[in-house]
Amino acid sequence: MVVAILRVVSPIEIPIGLGFSEANWRFSGPKYDNLHRKKSRLSAYSLYTTSKYACVGFEPENNGKFLIRSSLVANPAGEATISSEQKVYDVVLKQAALVKDQTKSSRKSTDVKPDIVLPGTVYLLKDVYDRCGEVCAKYAKTFYLGTLLMTPERRRAIWAIYVWCRRTDELVDGHNASHITPSALDRWEARLEDLFAGRPYDMFDAALSDTVSRFPVDIQPFMDMVEGMRMDLKKSRYKNFDELYLYCYYVAGTVGLMSVPVMGIAPESLAEAESVYNAALALGIANQLTNILRDVGEDARRGRIYLPQDELAAAGLSDEDVFTGQVTDKWRSFMKRQIKRARMFFEQAEKGVTELSQASRWPVWASLLLYRQILDEIEANDYNNFTKRAYVSKVKRLAALPLAYGKSLLIPLSLRPPSLSKA
Repeated sequence: MVVAILRVVSPIEIPIGLGFSEANWRFSGPKYDNLHRKKSRLSAYSLYTTSKYACVGFEPENNGKFLIRSSLVANPAGEATISSEQKVYDVVLKQAALVKDQTKSSRKSTDVKPDIVLPGTVYLLKDVYDRCGEVCAKYAKTFYLGTLLMTPERRRAIWAIYVWCRRTDELVDGHNASHITPSALDRWEARLEDLFAGRPYDMFDAALSDTVSRFPVDIQPFMDMVEGMRMDLKKSRYKNFDELYLYCYYVAGTVGLMSVPVMGIAPESLAEAESVYNAALALGIANQLTNILRDVGEDARRGRIYLPQDELAAAGLSDEDVFTGQVTDKWRSFMKRQIKRARMFFEQAEKGVTELSQASRWPVWASLLLYRQILDEIEANDYNNFTKRAYVSKVKRLAALPLAYGKSLLIPLSLRPPSLSKA
């Protein structure tokens, strides 16, 4: 079915926002009353936003505003529903609102409680957090080194979040992945709800339970990550970038939303909290898109293709071309477009990193710079991501650390004069 796109001739300013119900949609405000009296036969719409960040991964229009493509998308019944970008942005707004309300974090002590009682065991919280740090150091060495510059309470909290995310990812990608069922993920989600309620199941849960009691961290990004694991169990193709975007948010963009409340926004920053959260989201999306482009061959051997099906078809490619694994001119052209989009997300992420608390910037900058280099390596391999794994050498990784540290010392972008805003 051909999906029609209505491009508004005069960009619509919607300061009062959009209102949605389950299947019906409507704009909020009296100026749109006439619009609701008419039934449109179009199955998708495009709206402008005054946002200055490319949360959907496209370049701004000539008017400097970003076009939200498919902000309303048809479901099988022909009714308009919310797109992936809008769903995610709603979560972003909620997380930003939590950070603006500092009462939760300000009234709680940042000293580690002496112990926490679990069934049959008394764990010293300090030891539990230290164990989380050991796991982080083992599996994310560069990131771990960066966290050592953070304040002790923030460092411990980030370790706890990292360990929970890794354990969640291991459910579908680890050694026992073949035995994981939807009901197992349901049980994991129930454990998550328990630890947010102060009822941890084991020592790692205890660390995260303590963390969420101290920082304005909401459960929604954690629940969404579990939903991403469910997608991996039942979905191996993505029709378009809207579907892929939602998957990338679930499995990676959520990490940014979990982390910003802990890392903190620089007190001198003039940036809106929403823009910082969107930048954190963009970094997660960029990292996951990079993972996907790096692992095309590996995923294909598992019967999975994490590439937009409609874009493959538009490039004259099919699933069979991906499974065959031949680097052709069509494939190179397709990959160039995918890499360009990933880099756009990295560029957007850069703007928000500068607004974080200075002590928290180094690990984020290191992650950004190192992951972005993977895209360079894909190009250096002549876009052969079927049989060659794009790998950033140890020398390049080490060279990125002082650069990341230097960038972490720069003043927030929101405070720089225009002549230095691109530094």
